[in-house]
Amino acid sequence: MEQTADDRYLTKGVLFVLYHKSKPFTVFPAMSARPKPLMNAPVPPGNSAQPEPKRPTAPTLTILSPDSDEPRGALAATPPLPPTDSLLEELDRESQRLETASPKEILSWAVQRFAPKFTMATAFGPEGMTIIHMLAEVAPETPIFNLDTGYQFKETHELRERVKAKYGIEVEYKLPELTIEEYESANGGPVYKSNPNQCCFDRKLKVLHESAKGHHAWASAIRRDQSPDRAKAPIVGWDRKFQLVKISPLANWTKKDVWSLITAEDIPYNPLHDQGYPSVGCWPCTRAVLPGEDERSGRWSGFKKTECGLHSS
Repeated sequence: MEQTADDRYLTKGVLFVLYHKSKPFTVFPAMSARPKPLMNAPVPPGNSAQPEPKRPTAPTLTILSPDSDEPRGALAATPPLPPTDSLLEELDRESQRLETASPKEILSWAVQRFAPKFTMATAFGPEGMTIIHMLAEVAPETPIFNLDTGYQFKETHELRERVKAKYGIEVEYKLPELTIEEYESANGGPVYKSNPNQCCFDRKLKVLHESAKGHHAWASAIRRDQSPDRAKAPIVGWDRKFQLVKISPLANWTKKDVWSLITAEDIPYNPLHDQGYPSVGCWPCTRAVLPGEDERSGRWSGFKKTECGLHSS
């Protein structure tokens, strides 16, 4: 039995029945424990007859950013690429022209225009995996990195090794200054429990600010239909937060487009997507989605937060 419509999650007794695109259904326990984190990471909650209590609702916090006086991104490159009027006009013009281009054509333009100062950050999501697949064909020398917060699922780390085996591309880990143990000790415990915005800033955004230095442009795997924050994303634009050109080759794609390519090209993906996790981030702040929920509703559940801050203005 196969299902070709959007993913559906049905509850019957104590089982979830998952229909995943054009793949046969998979049955797994509805209250199964979360996948195990890496060794030395805090242990997530396990099985329980009762659902986990909801976290207290936290107010939406102001997006944090480093000192604005410090050169960032393309402004710290050699030579620097400042957002002059002529550059911004070029980016707007190219963004409009590329609206009807394929993702691979957009990436080819980006490589031709910005390499060797063109890079990509990935969390190994389905969209990111399709871009890695395309870059392996268009420009396999493109540097790709992952922001390893220390809280990633073990399945995410295993996917990195599968990328290396299939494409010969070794995604570089970019790490925070402090280990999980040092960070939690300095803050009196897990920061993600009380202030996930601060945790994302310390262990993700600050790392990306450092990683973006020296590059003129980076590729993003966002889709416009993923969330309201991403709905107006241009194909090409100036990223004011990280101070470099941001290219979103999948902006016009849908979830169906992404999974169709993954299926057709046998692109490796995170097995958590077959277990009710359409969006995978750090294990403490990611849960399986429920019937009828938005695909990013499993991120930071219980908080007024839907973005880590990388793709919000």
